[in-house]
Order: sequence, then structure tokens, then C-alpha cells
Amino acid sequence: MSEYKNLVFSICLRMTGDYFTAEDIAQETFLSAYMHMDSFDGNNEKAWLCRIAANKCTDYLRSAAARTVPTQESEMPVSEMGMLSGISHKSNNPAEIYESEEVMNSFTKCCEELPEGYNDVALQHFVNGRTAREIAEENGDNVKTIQTRIYRAKEMLKKSYGKEWLEA
Repeated sequence: MSEYKNLVFSICLRMTGDYFTAEDIAQETFLSAYMHMDSFDGNNEKAWLCRIAANKCTDYLRSAAARTVPTQESEMPVSEMGMLSGISHKSNNPAEIYESEEVMNSFTKCCEELPEGYNDVALQHFVNGRTAREIAEENGDNVKTIQTRIYRAKEMLKKSYGKEWLEA
């Protein structure tokens, strides 16, 4: 694992385009390899691990595509709170609508209270749905720097807001 972890992660990152998803799939790759070690013929473990990683990424991308429903932009809900608050309400129950807006307001406030350098990145990524690459290009920063800030902001938010929000 220590020999191929960077290679497997880079494959996953290249295929998915998302740092945290790539981490999860890389971990799944090594778990799968361990569980299926008895079926490995012993030749070229590097290629074997790369193939497992590529297959895991392909499966993830297919399942993600199957879960999305294409909609016209005019049909998308409009909100002042950004991407996360744009979740459509499945009922017209005012209490549920109010509760979801309160949750979003509370989460946004937690993002704003993060230390300088993490608050803006957290708002851009978690509230507005921007990718690390988009944030980096806009701010003139390195993508890795932004990915690290997103990761650290996520850890801080888990402590301040609650783990269940970011794990959902």
C-alpha cells in the first residue's frame, strides 16, 4: 500500500476530478485488493491495483450519472443561499421549508466563523458548490493549497457544526 498509494490516488483524482472522492475510492481500491488477494496471480501488482482503481472510478462515475436527472436551468430552484439551499422542497409544508432554511443559515454562519483563509473557501465549496480548481483559478492559488484548505475546513466544520451534515 505504501508503495502504490500515491499512484492509485492520482488515478482516482484524475478520473473523478474530486479530491475527497478520490481519497475514498483509493481506500476502497486497497480494501478490494486485500479482499481479493487470493485471486491475484502474483504478476504485476502495480497494473492490478491500477485496474482495480480505474474500475472503482468507472463504477462511481456511472452510479453518479445514474443518480442525476438532467433538468433545464429554468426549472432549477432559485435561492439567495447558493447551491446547497437550492434543494427543492418535496412538500409545501411551511415548517419543513423553514427548517431547511434555518439549517442552511446555521451552516453558512459556521462557515463564516472559520479562521481567515478557510471561511471563504468553505463558503465557496460547501455552500456555493464550487470545485477546488474553480476556487484556485479565481483566487490565483495552487489547486493543492485549496484542496488542503477545503479538507481542513471540513474537519473544523465537523467539530463546530456536526459530523452528520458533512457526511450526508
